[in-house]
Amino acid sequence: MAKQNRLSTVVNTFQKLPESLRSFALSKAMGRVVKYAGTSGLRFEKLTPNECIVVIPNRKKVQNHIGSVHAAAMGLLAETATGFMTGLTVPDNRIIVIKSMNLEYLKQASGDMTAVASFSDEQIEFIKNTEKGDINVPVVITDANDVETVKATMIWAWAPKRK
Repeated sequence: MAKQNRLSTVVNTFQKLPESLRSFALSKAMGRVVKYAGTSGLRFEKLTPNECIVVIPNRKKVQNHIGSVHAAAMGLLAETATGFMTGLTVPDNRIIVIKSMNLEYLKQASGDMTAVASFSDEQIEFIKNTEKGDINVPVVITDANDVETVKATMIWAWAPKRK
């Protein structure tokens, strides 16, 4: 079995909590890692190497002028879901950065927004076994009515940490 990185070790400690507390505790902890995610009130529903589900509640502080979640907040949602999932996979001796994000707004959103990012086992192995590279991380963003309102393409890159 491959050695876990520090982020996955931390995330796995939350699995020991009762299910009713898991999402709240994980969201608070991840919000401390990425301050903007915490400020925006992102809620982590699931965080594993194969899937990450993050919700942004449609609250006043993240709304646009028409009362839906702001376009920039949707970008944060996609970046967070794909970035944390990628972060669980990359070994500790490497660093990850967002290389490219492309968002196409398809329809007006209604209510809370949910991002679901996913990796296949083959993609996970590619990341773990490639010292320097990049990958397109699939993510689906839907609104409260389960309508895909944003099409997102997120490319994450990694490279060895500098000594």
